[in-house]
Amino acid sequence: MIGRRPVHDRGILDALEAINPEPFRGEVWRVTRKGREALRGSTAHGRWSPSDEFEVLYTSLGRDGALAEIGYRLSLEPVWPSRIEHEIHLIEVETERTLRFASTESLVALGVESARYHTFEYQATQAIAAAAYFLEFDSLIVPSARFDCANLVIFTERVTSLMSKGSQPVDWEGWRRQHGR
Repeated sequence: MIGRRPVHDRGILDALEAINPEPFRGEVWRVTRKGREALRGSTAHGRWSPSDEFEVLYTSLGRDGALAEIGYRLSLEPVWPSRIEHEIHLIEVETERTLRFASTESLVALGVESARYHTFEYQATQAIAAAAYFLEFDSLIVPSARFDCANLVIFTERVTSLMSKGSQPVDWEGWRRQHGR
């Protein structure tokens, strides 16, 4: 953001600097509205993205994890939106400096309340992401708040190897039946 420099918590910076980054190479999943570019990130306010500070691409290591993230948002509507079409994309990605957080408990020392991780209280996770971005990491592997899997949050300008491997329409009705939602 022009004219604004984020101030990072020194404790978070120190904790992140103590973690050895790891490379990640593999396939991840992402759900978008039909017609949206699969590799286009967002600067919108989110769990791991402070508004307008940097672009992130939310992906999941599990297909159902990606569907659960968007399905949860759709389930908050008074009536399930039947006219919005989505696609699920398979993306091949390679990172060099990924921070891995295996569980919500691994985030507690950084200010995340494990019992409230599933809520829309994003201040602590956004502070972690902003500090990781400042320290020039390229991505985060974090627990999904909606499904039993991990998500890969990519800082798009830092990752040089992203390739869409294919897309298909999402059958929300079938997915909801299968998962009892």
